[in-house]
Amino acid sequence: MRSRLALAFFIFFAAADISVGADTGHWAEEITGPVNAEVLRVVDGDTLLVAARPWPQQIVEVYVRLRDIDAPEIKSDCSAIHDAGEKAKAALARMVSDRNIRLMRISGDKYFGRVLAEVALEDGRNPARELLSAGYVATYAERRSTSQSCEFWQ
Repeated sequence: MRSRLALAFFIFFAAADISVGADTGHWAEEITGPVNAEVLRVVDGDTLLVAARPWPQQIVEVYVRLRDIDAPEIKSDCSAIHDAGEKAKAALARMVSDRNIRLMRISGDKYFGRVLAEVALEDGRNPARELLSAGYVATYAERRSTSQSCEFWQ
């Protein structure tokens, strides 16, 4: 059901403000936003479950991956990666504790049912940038090379 709602979310915006993204690894269509949302759960250091409010009296539950970052995997067999993932998740949970966020630059992610978005807190801060600055996460480019190696997080 959640996947159908996420798909309806994107179909609605297909006729709205869409621009073409350069990242060929994701859907080429991008919704500029902002879309108001309430954080329901922090999944890990770079993913949230939110209740988005894309239009009046409509709420869509969707998983949102924070754009441009990659958190260490909590399910890793490497204890250093696992521990770093738990720290990233806890840091993100503290940042979104007020529950209200805005989603911008929304596009499809490589996993169906999840979207990729830039997230802004109520005070305008960007949690992805803050997690990166604090060393909890790596950039997505770093992920491709070393960020999921055990040595990277030790």
